[in-house]
Amino acid sequence: MGYLKRMKKVIFLLMLSLQLCLSAVGENRIWQRGYTFLNFLEDYQIPLRLYYNLPSGDKELTAEINAGVEYQILKDSEGKLVQALIPIDEEIQIHIYRDHYKYKMTFTPIKTFQKEQTLALEIMDSPHQDIFRFSKDLALANEFLNTYKNSINFKREVIKGDRLAIIYTRKYRFGQFFGTPSILASMVETNKKQNFLISYNGGRFYNLEGKEVAGFLLQMPLAKIYITSKFSKARRHPVLKTIIRPHFGVDFRAKIGTPVYAAGSGRVISAGWKGGYGKAVEILHEGGLRTLYAHLSKIDRKMRPGIYVRQGQMIARSGNTGLSSGPHLHFGLYKNNRPIDPLGSIKTTRSKLEGKKKQEFLKNMQRYKKQIQDELEQLNSKTRSIQTQGGAVEDTSLEDR
Repeated sequence: MGYLKRMKKVIFLLMLSLQLCLSAVGENRIWQRGYTFLNFLEDYQIPLRLYYNLPSGDKELTAEINAGVEYQILKDSEGKLVQALIPIDEEIQIHIYRDHYKYKMTFTPIKTFQKEQTLALEIMDSPHQDIFRFSKDLALANEFLNTYKNSINFKREVIKGDRLAIIYTRKYRFGQFFGTPSILASMVETNKKQNFLISYNGGRFYNLEGKEVAGFLLQMPLAKIYITSKFSKARRHPVLKTIIRPHFGVDFRAKIGTPVYAAGSGRVISAGWKGGYGKAVEILHEGGLRTLYAHLSKIDRKMRPGIYVRQGQMIARSGNTGLSSGPHLHFGLYKNNRPIDPLGSIKTTRSKLEGKKKQEFLKNMQRYKKQIQDELEQLNSKTRSIQTQGGAVEDTSLEDR
């Protein structure tokens, strides 16, 4: 009898859940600038203790929700929230859900699928416009320009009729582009000369000889450096299968009042209180890069949105504000709102691959180079075929590819 009662209860709960889902309405929304996690809880009448009962590290993570991110909510027929999925980065999201009329919150992996893709085209207008027209992927067009920004002037060096090719990976979520594409290899012609870039060593780019193409150069935000916590991504515990929380930045030990300097030149986009990060400054740099300086004790009074600062300029003093375990500076780096390791971007000279690393690079390079050459040959074949049929339809054919 006990077994039957349990089965009846399970069936009842399943039916109740199904009824709730059938009557629920899902929506996709955009996280607005200045909107906070506490604002979200208030808007949906969720007890604020859901936030205040979080461990300090998790509270800090809620400050990582970026303006412009798309999140999903599900409401019942009465307009009350059933659940919400709010991405923090490309790997992890906040999951809020109602369980027996009580709200709960956890951090869960973002489910995506990824595939490698190639794109080859003849430049008709500009690399940026043509990539977007063919792929409908603005992030890919932006990423391509950022990759070559230190080596090619597209306005002066690229002409109509030159070609380009890209090998990249793209994540998809709910059938749509998600996050930022990762370029594995690319080639662009400048006056018929082929310029290759191959990704290696954590997303850095090298030419065919294994010499790094200098990227964005950052400097340390403090005069004296002592690292207390390094950058880490979210991951599953191999045994417990639980989510190990990420740490989107590097923590430096610093006494309260230690001068904090801009790691690179750019424009201030925020200066003030930022949730669990306490007093913080954010600076937008070229190439879609953004730096964050958090847990400050004092912000220079000249720091306000729109102000241009130069690399090495003092912007604040370190402190212990927000959800801080002790006096320190939290330094974060983001590329197109994707957190990346700041220590991987602070360098003073171009590196040259040697030994086993160079052998591994050359092996990858040969494979990518052949793949790009094959794509270009297919592009040439299509162009020759179009010209044979009549050159008047060449532009239309490219747009319809």
